[in-house]
Amino acid sequence: MHYAIIGHDNTDSLDRRIKARPAHLDRLQHLQREGRLLLAGPFPAIDAVDPGPAGFTGSLIVAEFSDLDSARAWADADPYVSAGVYARVTVQPFRKVLP
Repeated sequence: MHYAIIGHDNTDSLDRRIKARPAHLDRLQHLQREGRLLLAGPFPAIDAVDPGPAGFTGSLIVAEFSDLDSARAWADADPYVSAGVYARVTVQPFRKVLP
C-alpha cells in the first residue's frame, strides 16, 4: 500500500535542509530503484519553483510500504528528522486513484 509522508519544516531550516539533502535524496533514490516511490518533493515557502532564501515549508513523499508501522519507521529514520529540518512528520495511508 502507498503511504503519504508529510514533513513540516522548522522555522529557518534551510541551511540544515541543504546539508542533509544528499543523504535524504539517497534514501529516496533507493525507494525509486526498488519501484516503490510514487512521488516526492518539497513545498516552496513562496510561489516559485526555486524559492531561494525563502526556503521550504515541508515535503511530501508518497511511497509503497508493507504497512503503516514500516512507513513510520522509514520516516523516523529520514536524515531531515535527525538534522532538525522537520518539526513534525505525519504518515498516513494513501490510495492513488488518478492518473
